[in-house]
Order: sequence, then structure tokens, then C-alpha cells
Amino acid sequence: MSRRGGIQGFQKDRLSQILAARRLTQVQLASIVEVSPTTISKWRAGTQAPERDALERLAEVARVTPEWFTRVPAPKMSLPLFRSNAFAHVAARAMLEARLEWAQDVAAALMEYVDYPDVNVPTRTYTDPEEITSEDIEKAACECRDMWRLGRSAIQDLALAVEGAGIILVREETGIAQIEGLSAWSVVLDRPLVLLSADKDNGYRSRFDLAHEIGHLVLHRYIKDPTERTRHKVLEQQAHRFAGAFLLPAKTFATEVRVPPTLDDLLLLKRRWGVSAAAIIMRLRALELLDGNGALMLFKRRSARWGAKSEPGDGDRKPEQPRLLRRTIDLLVEEKVMPLEAIPRHIGLAAMDIETLAGLPKGYFLGKTNVVEFARLKATQKPSSDDRPGQGNKVIQFRPLSKS
Repeated sequence: MSRRGGIQGFQKDRLSQILAARRLTQVQLASIVEVSPTTISKWRAGTQAPERDALERLAEVARVTPEWFTRVPAPKMSLPLFRSNAFAHVAARAMLEARLEWAQDVAAALMEYVDYPDVNVPTRTYTDPEEITSEDIEKAACECRDMWRLGRSAIQDLALAVEGAGIILVREETGIAQIEGLSAWSVVLDRPLVLLSADKDNGYRSRFDLAHEIGHLVLHRYIKDPTERTRHKVLEQQAHRFAGAFLLPAKTFATEVRVPPTLDDLLLLKRRWGVSAAAIIMRLRALELLDGNGALMLFKRRSARWGAKSEPGDGDRKPEQPRLLRRTIDLLVEEKVMPLEAIPRHIGLAAMDIETLAGLPKGYFLGKTNVVEFARLKATQKPSSDDRPGQGNKVIQFRPLSKS
């Protein structure tokens, strides 16, 4: 028992995570746990800790293990950048930030047993967005393609390239259509994370969202005060420019465009490059293949013919799926490093949360189904007798990711 009463070691920040991740108010949580709102406030402030019975009720409501509330949270990641900065989305942003922190927890728990791909991301040390020119963005996008050996042609699977560069990628339904994604750098993992919304089943928009987040990770890692409203708008514009330059490299893309293009030309380019017609118009404007009036005219024609929110063929390309966390868990089970049912206990989160964050099938932890087959991988470290959860700390080196 602690001096303040209740369970020893209760971590108040875990309670804040639960409130954000489950989108509950303190009053709502108090009612469900059958304590007063004042008690929740004291738990959250760290002036009091729940007794054992109350902690068990809290854990049941939160769908985590009671012990999870005693685990010291990882150090905060860099301030996440969102695709929306409106005040109306404060609760939504808090929820997504908590989900990203949980993705970090999942990746960190699994990293005890595997070596992820080395981080391979261009380094830029800008501290003010005013330092970044359009030419800088074009060069950074080209350097990223070169580092990832993507050449200058259309990218077949961007999610695969991102994970091969050591970035932790999560794609899940969030219920928040206004925010397409967020990204941050993790001190604990020494690598970046990206969370994409899966609410819109549009592969063209999803890969542009991912390229946009790569732009933030490359260009804006050291930017000061990134959430200040005016500055955030500039950062968004720069990330958009990066996404266009990365997905539609100037040298090869420009040679394929008949200027001025028709809407039918745009649809052909859309299918070839995996980028929406709207994004192609913006890229043509950035490359000065269209002037402002030409781009505006195309947008007006697009809206009149197709509407403002959708384009022909949007359903032709399925969003690219993350593989790294899913394959890591499959690998631990296949190599008998950890029993299937032990993984949620080891991580501490509910099985359903791990399934969505790791891209696993629903009900995965109820029975080992739909497991990706692996060649046997070499262990690089002998098991240690004192590693939880009693299975030894078997470190496995990943081979390069390949399409499944």
C-alpha cells in the first residue's frame, strides 16, 4: 500500500491514456466504475490510488490488465502532427495520440524479442518552416526515394517501403473521418511511428496520406511549436508538396503528361501512378506545367463532372496494409518464443486493441488462424532465464519484408 492509500505504483498517466483512448469523461468513467467523480480526479492527479477492488473494476472497464496501470508509461514521443488542427477536434486528437502511444507500447514489447529493420530516413534539421524551400522539399523527396531504392517510377507498395525503412506503421478504423493520420518520433523505439485512418476505403487517398506523413517525419522532426495555427498550416502545405514530389517525381512524371491534360488523361495517370486526379492537378501546378488559372479550370471541370468528394475508380485500388507488427507476432508464435495467449498479457492491453493496432484478424488471440508462413529465422541471442513472461528473451533478426 502506498502513503496515499490504494495500490502501490499506480500510474496516473495510464488513467489519462484510458480516458483519451476510450473517449470517456471523468464523470462517465466514475459512473461505470462506481466511484465518485472526485475520486477519479484524485486518481488522475496522483493524490490517491485506487484500492484493489476498484482497480479491478477500472481495468475491466478499460479492457486492460490491472497490472497495466502499474507500468511506468514510456517517455512522450515528439508532438504528433495531425491532418487537422481545429479546436473542435481536441478530444479526437487526444484519442489518436493515445492510440499512437499504445502502438508504441506494442512495438516496444515486441522489440524485446525481434530486431526491426534499421531506420533509413533522410535527415533534415530545420527548426523553422521558413527555412524550407520548395527546392529543399523536392531534393528531400528524391533522396528518400534513393535511400529506399524506389527509382523514379510508380511505387508499387508504399506501406512495404515504409516498413522496410524501419518505420512502425499502423492503420486502423478510428471513427474520426476528419483526421486522416498522424506521425511522431519515439525516443523509446528510436524510430518514427505513423497511424493512418482506415475509415475511408480509398487506396489512392491512403497512400497520399502516408506520403504526407513521411514528409512530416523527414522535414519537420525538429520544428519548434509545430501546432501553432499559422505554422501548422505551413507545415501541412510543405508535407503536401513532399507527398506530391515523392509519389510523382518530376523527371519521369512530367514526361508522361500531355499539357494541358483532359480529365480522361488524369484518370489514366491516376491508375498508373496510384495518385488521385486532384493530387495530380496540384503536382502539375507545383511543377509549373499548369498555371493557377489552368489548375483552377481543371478543378472546376472535375467538380462539375464527378463531384467534389469522389472520383471514378476510387474503389479500384485497395489501401496498402501494414505487415511489420502482424508478422512479428506471427513470428513469435511460429518460433515458439511466446504462446499465443501470453502475448496480450505480456503487452498488457486488450486482445482487441492489439489486433487492431497490429493489423491482426479479429479474434486472432482466440485461436491461431490465418498465420503468415515464415521460413525459419535465425536467433541472434540466447534466451535469458529472467525475462518475462517466462519464455526467455529470444532476439530474432528480420529478413527484408516482401509482399504477401
